[in-house]
Amino acid sequence: MLKIIQTTDGSHSLYSEEYGSSYHSKHGAMQESLHVFIEHGLRYKSASLREISILEMGFGTGLNVWLALLEAERLGLEINYTTIEAHPLPLDVVLKLNYPDQLPSPNGKAFFEQIHTALWGEWVAITPHLNLQKKEGNVEELDLPSDFDLIFYDAFGPETQPALWEATMMQRMLEALKPGGSLVTFCAKGTFKRALKSVGFVVETLPGPPGKREMTRATKPTDFLILPNQ
Repeated sequence: MLKIIQTTDGSHSLYSEEYGSSYHSKHGAMQESLHVFIEHGLRYKSASLREISILEMGFGTGLNVWLALLEAERLGLEINYTTIEAHPLPLDVVLKLNYPDQLPSPNGKAFFEQIHTALWGEWVAITPHLNLQKKEGNVEELDLPSDFDLIFYDAFGPETQPALWEATMMQRMLEALKPGGSLVTFCAKGTFKRALKSVGFVVETLPGPPGKREMTRATKPTDFLILPNQ
């Protein structure tokens, strides 16, 4: 059962009774995504790259894809965006979300609808600046290339899905990144950051979005070597 809720900044999120958790921070869904994934992820990478390959863990409401698309249009970036979702949301629910009203932009509402109506499992050119591939399934069972520049790690938190925040999964994320690639996430728990470091990430603790003290950015070293026992 899903329920649309309004977060503190006025933007919607969804509350999942199955997981006992909301899809975004109650302090502001839009603010959280802009701060964590756009400001400290996409804008950080766009300082040195004009073509960026993104992997997203947790398509959810499509908010991160939509914000990345708007940023790509604004900056003239070329983004290839792969997003994974184990349980796609009903179209009639997500199209009621108020993101296009909260951040008005030319064609914003049409882009949001295009993102959600794009076929699963295929590359779809949403605009000349963003190619989208939505993959349905559990990340543990999907084949992932090793050529991503950036990972938006936006799964439910460690309290809800602990296995997705452990070293085994972080090893998988490390292998999916190019050397110098980065992972950004809202989570800043000590156990999670230790898991990142244990597999070879260089970890930064950054100021968090409103209502949260810290967030995490982790980078695969440019000189990363795969050791024989890895």
